[in-house]
Amino acid sequence: MRTKSIKSEVHRLVQAKPFRPFVLALENGQAVLVEHPENIAFDPTANGDDSHASEFYVLSQKLRVFSTFNAVTSVSLADKA
Repeated sequence: MRTKSIKSEVHRLVQAKPFRPFVLALENGQAVLVEHPENIAFDPTANGDDSHASEFYVLSQKLRVFSTFNAVTSVSLADKA
């Protein structure tokens, strides 16, 4: 259930107008900044609980992250610098 709500929140933030950068906190302690909606990729048509539906890929500066929504512990708006 947590995975589904995190995935839903990420989809909402990606589609927000205007877009606001956000951070995905992963269970390994890594924080992944999504600075633009084109910096995160996932299958928007994937439904159900199959393993491919929970995968995502983020390009953030020099960081490249491939993970699953299962590994995300929180989603928050990025602080303005």
